[in-house]
This record gives sequence, structure tokens and C-alpha cells, in this order.
Amino acid sequence: MGTALETPTWPAITMAEAEAVLACFPAAGCVTSLRWHSPRPFSAATLIETDRGAYFLKRHHQRLRTPAALTEEHGYMAHLRSAGVPVPEVVAAADGAGAIAQSEWTYELHRAASGVDLYRDRPSWTPFLTHRHSYAAGVALGRLHLAARDYAAAPRGDHPLIASFTILTAHDPLAAAETYVSARPALAAFLGDKPWRQELARLFALLGGGLPERLERQAPLWTHNDWHPSNLLWSTDGAVETIFDFGLATRTCALHDLATAIERTCVRWLELGQRKDGELADADAALAMIAGYETVAPLDRADRESVARLLPLVHVEFALSEVDYFAGIVGDRTQASVAWKEYLIDHAEWFLSDAGQDFVQRIQCGAAG
Repeated sequence: MGTALETPTWPAITMAEAEAVLACFPAAGCVTSLRWHSPRPFSAATLIETDRGAYFLKRHHQRLRTPAALTEEHGYMAHLRSAGVPVPEVVAAADGAGAIAQSEWTYELHRAASGVDLYRDRPSWTPFLTHRHSYAAGVALGRLHLAARDYAAAPRGDHPLIASFTILTAHDPLAAAETYVSARPALAAFLGDKPWRQELARLFALLGGGLPERLERQAPLWTHNDWHPSNLLWSTDGAVETIFDFGLATRTCALHDLATAIERTCVRWLELGQRKDGELADADAALAMIAGYETVAPLDRADRESVARLLPLVHVEFALSEVDYFAGIVGDRTQASVAWKEYLIDHAEWFLSDAGQDFVQRIQCGAAG
């Protein structure tokens, strides 16, 4: 959540480990080399070469993802692929499963996807390089939402580190937050000595007025929920060629997913506190994304207003899941504190600043224009 490099939480996948895992995926062949290791923080992954091609091998701790939890994610991906959305192909293991468990780990294997990984070496929450990319990302997100409309699976279970949609939709969001926290012992213990109820109540009162009424009119939809440049591969003409990393995917609604995409890509959050508030946001990038989205899935005035109104709080539920992950699975109170204060609270607080209010108003007025 900053600009400095951090030591990975999970050890890198070794050659011997990759060979042992690939033995369970006979269609992939034999490993010949490991080409690249992902720097992402919540899992370990590597691009591998085999005698049959290139693959992406990803490893999760079982406390984070079991094979059953990944089956939920893979079902959504398979539906999107069948509808023509460019997502990676999940490789089946010898027993037909899309993921396997070995010791404390869960593994999944994807065929290498097409496209240029332009954002590989950039932190996840950095903005798009150009407004053209923002526009193209909006087009791709709209196409994904159209393809997902007839996907009727239930929301994913209460796994760590997934998006969910229970607090902002509630007419008493603080009570919903209390329910969310009480269901997660590590999160509840971490927050036990903090005035978290008062802090959330203040944010809901100042920023959340009318959201439940707006959201209850939205159709449920399985969504990506982690739409940022590092999860997209690009064609040479600047279009999105592949969409990947569905680790946070579950059922929310289209406007929630669009607001999440804007919140994560149009504000330089990693520089919060290092730049002036007015230098952090790029409303034109947000408007470009909305314009691209509307070429596929038009929004009415109320929809555009709802997207703008969602922006200050759309991150809250996932931020709580990050606090739970760091406090529980990883046992790192320092990072849990960063997720609580610098991510959940400070992001929302920025929207109370003059610059944050101007950002919301420009999106609301510009998109409605």
C-alpha cells in the first residue's frame, strides 16, 4: 500500500515444486524453465515453460483458498470464456479438477494468455498510462458485464480476500458492518481496542446517504471486483486482449464494479500524503472509462449519479477483508493497521476533502453531461 518494495509474504515457487505440481496436470507436459515470478502479495505465481507451451502456475495457502473455493471462481471464468470474453483457460488436473491440494497449499494452472503485460512492473494501484487505456478498460468491463448477465451462481462463500456486498446495501450499514466483523474472529480481535464503530458510523453518515436505496434497484451480477491495469493484457492497438485474476470475483452489481474500477485506477492512492490532495485524482481518466463502458452498456442519469456516490465507500468491505487477512492468516498487525487506517479510513477521508468532493462532482456532472 506504499511505493516501497516489500518482502513477499509467501515463498517463491521453486523448480522442484513446479515439477511436482505439473505431474498432476499431464496435459501441460514437463517443466523446462520458470520464466518469471509474480511480485503480487497474496499468493505466489510463476510463468513456466513446458515441452508443450507456456503456463501460469499459481499457489495459495489453503487458509486463503481451497480447491472448492477456486471452483467457484473457475465456474465464472468458464462462463465468460463460453460467452467470448477473453479470460485465461484453466487447465484440468488428471482427475478433472481445476485445482489441487498438496500439503498446506492449493495450486491452479492456467494456459498463458495472449496480450502484452504492459503493467507487469507497476504497483497494482497505479493509474492507467493513458486515457485511451482507461477508455479501452471501460469497453472491456462493459463486455464482461453483458456476458455475466445470465450467470446465475450464488455468491461465493465467506472466504478471505474476496469482494462482498452486504454493508453498503444495508439500510443500517453499521449493523451490517458489525455482523461482518463478528463473523471474523481475527478481524474482531484486531478492532477490539479501536473506536471502529464510531469511525465507520461517521463515514457512513457523511458519505453513504441514500446508497441503500440506490443499490437495491440494481440487478445482482457476478463481477470482477479487482479491475486495475495490472489485471489486463493489451493488444498492440491499445485494446484489452485478456482479462485475468478473478480472485475477488463474486456477485455484487455492475455499478459497484464500475465504481471499484474508477476508485482503484483514477486516484494515485500510493501517493496519498505525499502529494497535495488536488494532485492525486484524474477525473478525465474516470470519464474516459465511463465513456468506454457506455459504448457497450449505456447508463442512465441515475446510474451515473450512483457510480459517483459509490466512489467514497466502495472499497470499505474489501478493506475489512484485507485487515482480516493480515491480522488472521498472516499474523501481521502492522500491515493490518495499514489496511485499516491508510486504506479503509484514509481513502474515504480523502473524499471529504475539497479535491475529493470535486472529483466526485466532476464525474457526476461530466458523465451526466
